[in-house]
Amino acid sequence: MLRYRAVILVVTAALVLSLPAAGEEITFVMWKPSQPEIWNRLIALFEQETGIRINREIGPHSSTAAHTLLTQKLKNQDPDLDVFLMDVIWPAEFASAGWALSLDDYFPAGERDDFFPAAISACTFRDRIYGVPFWISAGLLYYRKDLLDKYGFKAPETWDQMVAQALEIVAGEQTENPALKGYSAQFKQYEGLVCNMQELLLGNRGALVDLEAGTSLLHTRRNVEAIRYVRDAIIGKVAPRGVLIYEEPESLHLFIQGHAVFHRNWPYALGILNDPAKSRVSGKVDIAVLPRFPGGKHVGTLGGWQFAISSFSRKKHLAWQFVRFMTSDRIQKLFALDTAQPPARKSVYRDPEVLRQYPHFKRLADVFESAAPRPALALYPMYSNALQRFFHRVLAIPGMPLEESAGQTDAEIEDLLRLMREADR
Repeated sequence: MLRYRAVILVVTAALVLSLPAAGEEITFVMWKPSQPEIWNRLIALFEQETGIRINREIGPHSSTAAHTLLTQKLKNQDPDLDVFLMDVIWPAEFASAGWALSLDDYFPAGERDDFFPAAISACTFRDRIYGVPFWISAGLLYYRKDLLDKYGFKAPETWDQMVAQALEIVAGEQTENPALKGYSAQFKQYEGLVCNMQELLLGNRGALVDLEAGTSLLHTRRNVEAIRYVRDAIIGKVAPRGVLIYEEPESLHLFIQGHAVFHRNWPYALGILNDPAKSRVSGKVDIAVLPRFPGGKHVGTLGGWQFAISSFSRKKHLAWQFVRFMTSDRIQKLFALDTAQPPARKSVYRDPEVLRQYPHFKRLADVFESAAPRPALALYPMYSNALQRFFHRVLAIPGMPLEESAGQTDAEIEDLLRLMREADR
């Protein structure tokens, strides 16, 4: 009898140790959400079910400003920071700096199968994983379905088709809408320009960089062809030259006002475009994969956010409970139904209730399957800055020699790649 009592005491003690103590708290840092109510509900649900309290710090809505806040905390090895949301371009930087905890022991390969491959790839650096995808995004083509139907067109497969359709529709609609333009996208010198141009280069079977060889590939024929096409056939032709200073809000505004036939943006824009209170084109819009070049493929640049755990957290096991809860199938579905934000789990896109409410999720799943992450570089901000300056310069100045400028930027990027390799030794 004493032996059995001893066993019961040991088992009970183990169970008690495995549960969070009353009043346990972890700190979670996130950007300012557009829909705070659902975050409040989900965090309250986690606290209710686990007994773990979440001390939430709300950072700026801007990814750049949120990055500044987080890097300051992580550089200082703040032990009170446990969990944070990480933009899709941060994992390599945070992992290389030793700031983000490797999650291989928490998040084994078999549990990653329900997440889109591109999102898992973006969280992976040197064969280790540092984040769990929460929601996903990728570039889409929005178009005026009413206008394409009027002229007997289907969504364009190639960029040539898009340009031809845009020119014909704009010409045919001049009497009704003299302000109508063919295309609106983001070509200002900022991160969105890199996203737009990666889609075009990869859509022509190009590539930005060969990380294994340590070489930049801007000067290669397919890349130069795609860049020249944007400069000579899109900017100032089907798209106004104003796109050279457009970010997402400005480019979306043109489309919302009914002044563009085609528009490139992220999935979030669909809800705005179909809101009669905000959009003049509500009910007249549809989505498609972005066009490709002949022989190329449809590519949308990957966007999204993932959960990460600080390497300096003193409560890593509690932090993981929160990450696992927020990225579970149940919570991903609740978040999707409440916000229309595309979740990172593939199973949600097969859920009948979700598809009844958001039938376009079925097409989004196809887009996300072929989404392309940006290069995983520890010094990505410096790399992106070089790309932004190059792309904007050659697009804004018609006479700029492309091959020469590409070669100069390749040399600059390869110096950066060399610096990263030397730092790893």
